[in-house]
Amino acid sequence: MKKPVKKILDKRVHKIGDKLKKMRIDKGFTSYENFAWDNGLPRVQYWRMESGVNFRIETLLKVLDVHKITLEDFFKGLK
Repeated sequence: MKKPVKKILDKRVHKIGDKLKKMRIDKGFTSYENFAWDNGLPRVQYWRMESGVNFRIETLLKVLDVHKITLEDFFKGLK
C-alpha cells in the first residue's frame, strides 16, 4: 500500500498570507473573523488566505480592494 502524498504548499503562498494578516492587524482588526464580516468577505475563505492555503486570484483582488492597495504595491518587497 502506498503512503499518502503530503501536499507541500509553496512558501510564497504563506508569505502572501502573512502579509495579508499584517495588513489586517495594521488596520486595527485583531480577529480575522471581524475583518471578514466587516468587509463582506467569506470568513472561512479569508482565514484560508491568511493561513497560506491556496486561493483564487479573484479573492486576493477583493481583499486588496478592501485595503485600497494595488497588486503592484502589494507585491513590492515580497520575495
